[in-house]
Amino acid sequence: MATGMPLLASQCRERAAPIGMASPVDGGDRFLAADIGGTHARIALMERGSAGQPTTTVAYRVYRCADHPHLEDILRSFCLEFDAHPRALVLACAGYLHAGAVITKNLVWPVLLQRLKETLALEEVWFLNDLQALAYAVGHGATDGAAMLKPAMSNDAGAGPVVVIGPGTGLGAAVWLPGQPARVMATEAGHTQLSARIGIEQHVLARLAQPGNHVSHETVLSGPGLHRIYVALCAIHDRYPSLLEPSAITERALEGRDEMAREALSLFCGWLGSYAGDLAMLYGASGGVCLAGGFLFQMIDFMRDSTLVERFLDKGVMRPFLQKVPIRVIDHGAHGVVGAANWHVDMHTDIGVRSGGERHRCIDL
Repeated sequence: MATGMPLLASQCRERAAPIGMASPVDGGDRFLAADIGGTHARIALMERGSAGQPTTTVAYRVYRCADHPHLEDILRSFCLEFDAHPRALVLACAGYLHAGAVITKNLVWPVLLQRLKETLALEEVWFLNDLQALAYAVGHGATDGAAMLKPAMSNDAGAGPVVVIGPGTGLGAAVWLPGQPARVMATEAGHTQLSARIGIEQHVLARLAQPGNHVSHETVLSGPGLHRIYVALCAIHDRYPSLLEPSAITERALEGRDEMAREALSLFCGWLGSYAGDLAMLYGASGGVCLAGGFLFQMIDFMRDSTLVERFLDKGVMRPFLQKVPIRVIDHGAHGVVGAANWHVDMHTDIGVRSGGERHRCIDL
């Protein structure tokens, strides 16, 4: 993406290098947008267009969270590289906000909004959940060019809410609600109770659960969750768990080189299908289900051959409704940053218009 390119989710692709170089930044029309996950921090310098003009991306870079002592270090490094002096930050991050702190178990360091503001000399900080930002990008065209896992079995399908599910370091979910204006609802559905079917799923669940304790969907539907499934299967089948990373499990499963890895990924897909079906029913997602994540995008053919779609449909009398619901898969990439920036600009504009130009602040410390 080059400097000055309009902010369109359908055109955003992941890059580890800067998108463009800008002159020193001091104007109030430029701001930082950040998408912070458990593994990567994606940072962009955005510039608001004048009336009727799109927001543009000035610069973009991806950082590994584990390589930095705190988020302030990542943002400071970005600003130094591009000689940027933004006044505002819109932060999309896994978790939820409580008393000025982001509550999450998936980050390697705490995220405190007041400290961000003081350290980076910001005037304003906005926060939204990372899947909320991703759902906002879906509403701005992120599904254009997405891989179709299950088409809608109806000519009138496609209108209505869209559920966005993001298995990664954790498990996020959000809902895009159409309207004027469209809205996005953040959820913590990843922490709902995991259920298991009779058979091997129950044996795996028994390995993961402690008596009387809650076991969430995130326990299995995440990168660490895939590894937990694999380790449990190895114990059940009396095999040594030689694969230490979720990426290795996925790679071996896709290559057909490891029976335990393939069974683990198959169980993962079955649970994901059931979970997606539950959320589609819960939120009436006639607009579809969008699965987001880099490793999901690499295993589309495997998911098509798995029980994922059948488990999605296997909801008793609700099967006819779910047959109308499409399932798409997108690569997370830069979409979270795109969604956060669009959310900021749209909310700012909408509130400004409704209140005669008064500036909206979701969080103004």
